[in-house]
Amino acid sequence: MVTANLTPYRTDDVTETTASTRVDLHVKVLSDEVVTCAKAREIDVIVYAPHFTRFDNIRSRAAQFSDDDLLVIPAREIFTGSWQTRRHILAIGLNEPIPDFISLTGALDALDRQGAATLIPHPEFMNVSFSESDIQANADAVDAIEVYNFKSPGWANTRSISLITETNHQPFGSSYAHLPGSVGRVWTTFDCAIDSEADLVEALKSGVSRRVYHERGLRYTAHELAEFVHLVYENSWKKLDRLFLSGMEPTHPQHIAYDGKYDDVAEY
Repeated sequence: MVTANLTPYRTDDVTETTASTRVDLHVKVLSDEVVTCAKAREIDVIVYAPHFTRFDNIRSRAAQFSDDDLLVIPAREIFTGSWQTRRHILAIGLNEPIPDFISLTGALDALDRQGAATLIPHPEFMNVSFSESDIQANADAVDAIEVYNFKSPGWANTRSISLITETNHQPFGSSYAHLPGSVGRVWTTFDCAIDSEADLVEALKSGVSRRVYHERGLRYTAHELAEFVHLVYENSWKKLDRLFLSGMEPTHPQHIAYDGKYDDVAEY
């Protein structure tokens, strides 16, 4: 049974308890500016999951920017499959690194072994996301589905909300910020205290009641446009650079850092 309201609230609808925690569940950037923006918007926790970055580096950087007022949790958005067939998974609670470009089954098995929370970001968006059939086929492995993503167009967020009803999964929302000023403009409020990575994993896997909020107004719309422009850049020149110019990614399964552990499920 889904315990969260499926329609994201605006900031003028905020109702929270003293035990609640505001979490921006997916950001791509981390800096002093990001921390300042998060604190200004009263975010308690951000989940830092940059593309194509090895987990040890993510974890080290997250620890560098965490303090008593803002917990930064390291995570990975894993690209499963090849460039042509990839599906994205947001993994929270890793204790060992998992590379990109491995099979979907290989990634889900690795997450299960580690007891990590498995989240589906921006479902059915473009050609990089889980479809409804993907979610249904792996229903027991999925802990939550994103219902509101700052970077996604309105129709995509609307479709995500319907997927929650159709698949009976828990929701979450995030800024998916690739630009510092976007951090904390969308967040998920959990009806519990979250003081550690383990607390967040437990909240996600146990289905703690939650609500998704987002800002509105001219500045919000302007940042939405800026993020969309960045999305176009990511999927044009930047993708060409990664495919043909940059060489092996640090998170490629055949990189020496993974010591051959994922050769049997590598898609390259």
